[in-house]
Amino acid sequence: MVPIAEALRKAEESGLDLVEVAPQAAPPVCRIMDFGKYKYQISKKTSQKKTTDVKEVKIRVRIDTHDLELKVKNIRRFLDEGNKAKITMYFRGREIVRPELGMSVFTKLTEMLPGKFQIEQPAKLEGNHITMVLGPKS
Repeated sequence: MVPIAEALRKAEESGLDLVEVAPQAAPPVCRIMDFGKYKYQISKKTSQKKTTDVKEVKIRVRIDTHDLELKVKNIRRFLDEGNKAKITMYFRGREIVRPELGMSVFTKLTEMLPGKFQIEQPAKLEGNHITMVLGPKS
């Protein structure tokens, strides 16, 4: 245990600050450190945000029920990890003549998913494919 006057003198000699780390302890704990640098490091830690990735899942118009369940399981895993899921359906040849079949697959897919997601971009036909983006519910 060092007297306060001596601790302040040591901090001043080294060009640093005397910072009270644990005021609730008996006796209170102080530390000699650069307080500006300490505040900067704390603000940097709190400002770091988790980056979200966009994971893509490709499906077909004539997808089987079991295969769709497997894709839904993967999408659910992506959403639980905090990532976004982009579902893409490509049409081959004459499949593009019946885009409503593709849309029905998308409605079936959203019904199979639990309510832990939000649709960020609804299913939309763009050329020869339909895309939809799901994000985790915040």
